[in-house]
Amino acid sequence: MNKISLAYLLLIITPLFSAYRVPEIKHENTTSTSVVFSTPVINEKYSIDTKESVLTWKCSMAFAGKGGHNGYVTITKGELIIEKGLLVGGSVEVDMNTIADEHRRSDNNLIEHLQSPDFFDVKKFPSATFAITKVATGEGETINITGNLTIKGITHEVTFPAKMEVKDGAVNASGKLTIDRTRWDVRYQSGKFFDNLADEAISDTIEFEMKIVAEK
Repeated sequence: MNKISLAYLLLIITPLFSAYRVPEIKHENTTSTSVVFSTPVINEKYSIDTKESVLTWKCSMAFAGKGGHNGYVTITKGELIIEKGLLVGGSVEVDMNTIADEHRRSDNNLIEHLQSPDFFDVKKFPSATFAITKVATGEGETINITGNLTIKGITHEVTFPAKMEVKDGAVNASGKLTIDRTRWDVRYQSGKFFDNLADEAISDTIEFEMKIVAEK
C-alpha cells in the first residue's frame, strides 16, 4: 500500500514541476545612437553708413549733343546680409526729397521739376526702395544683384552688376543700375508716349551709380 501511495504521489507532483518554469530573461540588443548637432550658419547684418555711402543719378536728352543732367540722392537707411563672406540679401531706402544737382543744390528749377508730378512726385511718394532677392556670380569679381525696385509705388524686378569686398568688419560695394523710367510711370517728354517732341525728347534711360559702405 505504501508503494502504491508513493507512486500515486509522484504522479501528482511531477506535472506540477514540469508546468513551473523559470521565466527566461531576454537581453535586447541596444544600439547607441550618437546625435550630431551642426552649428547653424548665422547671417550677419551690416548697417549701411548713410554718410559714407553715395548714390548718384544721371539722365540726358534723347538726341546726342543736347546735354543732360546728373546729381545726387540720399540713402536714409539700409542693411546688407552677409553669409560666409558673400552677399545674400539686404535692402535700401532712399529719400526722394533729397534729390540734388551735381553741385548738391536743390533750390533750382531743375530739381523742383524732378520732384514734381511730371517726374517723381515726391510729395506723394517720398521714398524709393530696393530689396535684394537674389545674388549670382558674374564675370571675374563681379556679382549680379537682382531685387525689387519700388519708385512712385510701382515695383519691378531689376538686375545689375556690382563689386563687393568684406574686410575687417566692413562691406564696400559699388555698382551701376540703368532703368527705363517709363516702367515706373515717369513719362514726361518720353518719345514712347508723346509725339512731335523732336529734339526736346528726354531719354527714357536713367543711370544710378552707387558706392555703399556698411558696418556691423
